[in-house]
Amino acid sequence: MRRSASTGVVLILAASLFFGVCGPFAKSLIAAGMSAVEVTWLRVTGTGLILMVAAIPAARRMIAERRRPPLFPLIGFGLTAIAGVQLFYFLAVARLPVGVALLLEFTGPILVVAWIRWIRRVRLPHTAVAGALLSLAGLAFVVEVWAGLRLDTLGLLAGAAAAACQAGYFLAGERLTAQVGTPVLLAAGFGVGILALAPFAQPWRTDWSLLDGGVAMAGWSPPGWVVLAALVVSTASAYACGLPALRMLSAAVAGGMAYTEVVVAAVAAWILLGERLTGWQMFGGLLVVAGVFTAQRAVATREPDPVRAAG
Repeated sequence: MRRSASTGVVLILAASLFFGVCGPFAKSLIAAGMSAVEVTWLRVTGTGLILMVAAIPAARRMIAERRRPPLFPLIGFGLTAIAGVQLFYFLAVARLPVGVALLLEFTGPILVVAWIRWIRRVRLPHTAVAGALLSLAGLAFVVEVWAGLRLDTLGLLAGAAAAACQAGYFLAGERLTAQVGTPVLLAAGFGVGILALAPFAQPWRTDWSLLDGGVAMAGWSPPGWVVLAALVVSTASAYACGLPALRMLSAAVAGGMAYTEVVVAAVAAWILLGERLTGWQMFGGLLVVAGVFTAQRAVATREPDPVRAAG
């Protein structure tokens, strides 16, 4: 395996770890009285401020070199990969069981595989495709998709939109990181996300006193602002690891390996919130890990060959 590719594997797994622990932090704030959209906006805003400060040196270099960033692609990245995926996921959660909504969102890597294969007409390693499908099957067990299943048309549409936005994160991130660099891309994307989510979160109506009170977690009750800070730092670390990985791995491989986020989230909820894992969830976790191991084998294969045009 090439050194850059092995570094990409480590980064995408680190990103999944950071993303995975965000769930319990966010859930504890919601349980304390904040709405899901409020927590999302605070998460995006806090993360965005950190990433904007971190991007100042890179932005100065771009200005000195008189390089113009691709404005509309950056806006699109912020609307889809930052704001869209989270907003549509929460809309799906409002109308569907959480497990079903999560399963729908994480069909994003499958959409990535389909886009690269049929739209870009690039032949992918079989291990990348098999790994993504195996991880998706494992995810169904982790979220116990059969529990309390009910269908809602708007909820299904919102979940599908979340999956499309997640696919956009991998596809657009793979391209844009080569054009503007990770710091500028993250700063611009989160800036757009902050503005796009503000009308839905209405932070001017938020009860900020909730952040001063204790937040219930397994065996301890830290102040809300401490939990929010942990959520923000974890999110910033996740994006800072995940986007550079897209320059070292293909979007399809990175998407397949990102399923480890769900397993991490389940384990983190067990440790931080006292939510126990069932036997089926542990079995699903093993399937996800097997799928990730299968997908990462594609990293060591040769570059994919273009598919010959039909006729």
